Amino acid sequence: MSSPAQTDALPASFLDGGPKRLLIGGQWVEAADGRTFPSINPSTGEVIATLAEAGRVDADRAVAAARAAFAGAWAAVKPRERQALLWAFADAVQEHYDELRLLEAVDMGFPVGRRKAKKNLSWEAEILRYYAGWTTKIHGETIPNSMPGTIFSYTLKEPVGVVAAIVPWNRPISNAIGKLAPALAAGCTVVLKPAEEASLVAIRLGELASEAGFPDGVINIVTGPGETVGAALTEHPDVDKVAFTGSTATGQRILRAAAGNLKRVTLELGGKSPDVVFADADLSRAVPGAAMGVFSNSGQVCCAGTRIYVERRVYDEFVAGVSEYAGRLKVGNSVDPETRIGPVVSQAQLDRVTGYLTIGREEGARVTAGGSRLSDGALARGYFVAPTVFAGVRDDMRVAREEIFGPVACVLPFDTLDEVAARANDSAFGLAGGVWTKNIGTAQKMAKAMRSGTVWVNTMLLMDPAVPFGGYKMSGWGREMGAQALDEYLEVKSVWIDGD
Repeated sequence: MSSPAQTDALPASFLDGGPKRLLIGGQWVEAADGRTFPSINPSTGEVIATLAEAGRVDADRAVAAARAAFAGAWAAVKPRERQALLWAFADAVQEHYDELRLLEAVDMGFPVGRRKAKKNLSWEAEILRYYAGWTTKIHGETIPNSMPGTIFSYTLKEPVGVVAAIVPWNRPISNAIGKLAPALAAGCTVVLKPAEEASLVAIRLGELASEAGFPDGVINIVTGPGETVGAALTEHPDVDKVAFTGSTATGQRILRAAAGNLKRVTLELGGKSPDVVFADADLSRAVPGAAMGVFSNSGQVCCAGTRIYVERRVYDEFVAGVSEYAGRLKVGNSVDPETRIGPVVSQAQLDRVTGYLTIGREEGARVTAGGSRLSDGALARGYFVAPTVFAGVRDDMRVAREEIFGPVACVLPFDTLDEVAARANDSAFGLAGGVWTKNIGTAQKMAKAMRSGTVWVNTMLLMDPAVPFGGYKMSGWGREMGAQALDEYLEVKSVWIDGD
């Protein structure tokens, strides 16, 4: 089990040693067949909790509870009351943020110290507050029409209904709240399915939401494998919408499963984002900025700028700088406040990432930093990969084309803007991109040329609740955050009235 230093700040419900249950219809219940599965601390390889393993029967129970709440108690809640509930939930997240961050650290490896500077500002609480503001501003409009007589026409905006929110393991707090907030603001009910690799945060959020006063069945949480309970939710005829974040391959399976009742689907999928460094860039900013655009969260970020294109005149200087920077990053236990790079989430992910390290070498890429698993001392028990820089990379190499989802940067030279724009877009993905330059014209040309949902200029990985996020091409459908995300949870109804 985890050491006392790691668990002292956790709530009592996570210290009792019993299995964590499912939240269905306002009650914490065991899986119908009694199955459980372990949650592993990726820093130590130790079991930190046992969770209920939901199956199809549990998915049915959760959807039925969400449907009953949608048609019953939740439908009677007025916009201002929804707003108050979201504010109360936000306050609870803010109050318990330290324990949520600790759960995230021990459950999937996001370093607790990386958020130290934001200790007094919970990004996730701000998401809830942003959408709380929208609850009283959801409305239709009157529309002039050309019909004869006194025909009156207007629209209503209504909640989609029951939402299956399926989230990945790489950012448990923000992934869960990023789905819950707009769905609840719109008036939907939710069945939340967290990734089996990191479910503890979702369970704690369920406790906080219940304490905030949401009616029974509005938020339901089922833990377990995607291939069973996740599949059951995506296929379910009484689910009106699936909101999914994860791999492109799984997103394609969800689309096929959703065809049964043509349910609404939004998908935030994979990426292989280009990050373009021009020769006039301030390298004192571009080197660490591009580096952490890859290495943050051990590279387990869908929009990580893992293809770093550097203008040839400064290529060698940049490679030397980013390699030196990578070598200085402290890799260690995610609860150590000095750790900059934690573990990857699991043994399976460790095998995937180290497999790509082998592939890169075999393809002819040159390792200038890292390049291996770290297994000295206490690191041997966890799933640690050294921040890695590959130089001499070609666009046709697998490490330059496939999403590795690990701390692996591929650095490629370029000569002209038109050339690098074409190469940046030569990908099945289109989630994000970065540009480093002092020339505003260059920045604008590249931002226009990039076929991606987000472009950062002289920065990387910034997010705000008001700014939409999502991808082009095989990086997804729809948008997270902003007013655009709220629209994904609303139906538009047209009403015609003959006044004669």
